[in-house]
Amino acid sequence: MSFADCFDHDPGLLPIATVRVRLRERLAPMVGEESVPLAQAAGRILAAPLAAPFDIPRFTNVAVDGWAFRHRPSMLEERVSLSIRPGRAAAGAPFGGEVAAGEALRVLTGAVLPAGCDSVALQEEVSVEEDRIRLPRGIRMGVNRRPRGEDMARGEVVLDAGHRLRPQDVGAAALMGMAHLPVRAALRVALFSTGDEIVEPGDPLPEGGLYDANRHILAGLLKRLPVRVTDLGILPDEPARLHDCLSRAAATHEVILTSGGASQGDEDHLSTVLGREGTVRFWRIALKPGRPLGFAELGRTLVMALPGNPVAATLCFAYLARPLLLALAGAPWSEPQGLPLPLDHPVHKRAGRTELLRVRLVRDAHGTRLRRIAEQGSGVLTSLVRADGVVELAHETEALHAGEMVPYLPFAALDLD
Repeated sequence: MSFADCFDHDPGLLPIATVRVRLRERLAPMVGEESVPLAQAAGRILAAPLAAPFDIPRFTNVAVDGWAFRHRPSMLEERVSLSIRPGRAAAGAPFGGEVAAGEALRVLTGAVLPAGCDSVALQEEVSVEEDRIRLPRGIRMGVNRRPRGEDMARGEVVLDAGHRLRPQDVGAAALMGMAHLPVRAALRVALFSTGDEIVEPGDPLPEGGLYDANRHILAGLLKRLPVRVTDLGILPDEPARLHDCLSRAAATHEVILTSGGASQGDEDHLSTVLGREGTVRFWRIALKPGRPLGFAELGRTLVMALPGNPVAATLCFAYLARPLLLALAGAPWSEPQGLPLPLDHPVHKRAGRTELLRVRLVRDAHGTRLRRIAEQGSGVLTSLVRADGVVELAHETEALHAGEMVPYLPFAALDLD
């Protein structure tokens, strides 16, 4: 059977739209809450809304080094001279008095705007003449100041529950004076590969053997998520061993992630074991690469069985498993959104399946286009190594012309960058 033949249209394959519906049926967070220090908060899922406890900044302050003064309308039309008020205001060292009309006070960035002042002239635009300064013509009222509450107003919800915290979000929490944040507990994920032919990198490789790339790819991708991973290694194609491993993992994990053994060959026992011990929700999907992908339940534990071919395993994880894991960890369901870009060449596919075409960005005098990686086999890992992203070819699409706009998913959108 040829590679193309094994993906002939099969009416029993579950369309991607239906797959997503079934995954979304299990979107309730599976983990509780905990409090973590700021240093451990990046990447975690916020468990409660984060509101500003006070105005930020807490006072109107100076935005530049320069001279603070009280504005008057004539400053818009002419260069005005002001007398220099002795003293200055700096960050952490406010001016104690009040600046009168017709006076200017030396101020530094971050200082509390002195009483009596409403504007600041940039020092490079001011002429200093002994005990006076001359302002530039056309200076506007309120220039170069940061009003109280400009960044955050007291009581304003800055981050919603379910938000995945980025470094800038942690910085905002620090600015609010928060030393700890309420987050969802880490989702517990068990990971293993299956197959008698699979060998751990570094071990001798027997004839017919393959080094285990999938588990190391998946472990790296899982490290980017708010999960705690248990690496169970490589399991042989033995039903009893699979049953024992699945049972023990289900007792202590919310999710089990496997790769390999999800097809229907003589040595692919995973679907049989899961069907006997749990509930299989679906097993084959209309996706290339990635047809042998399964989703099952063992009690309260969810099992996602990824394909054995490394490209299929990687893209199925990024495309389907990752959104599910984030939702189970407390984030809202989110699907990667494609950017419309033109194809560099025509594309043909069979209707009845979604395809993820590995592509490179090509930029030249004619603009930016998408060029297909030559070898698209689900076992050709270099098609991912050499690509910049994928094009999602819709379920019913059969032919696309060169120059036609298609949805491009950069690897950054799939967390594969």
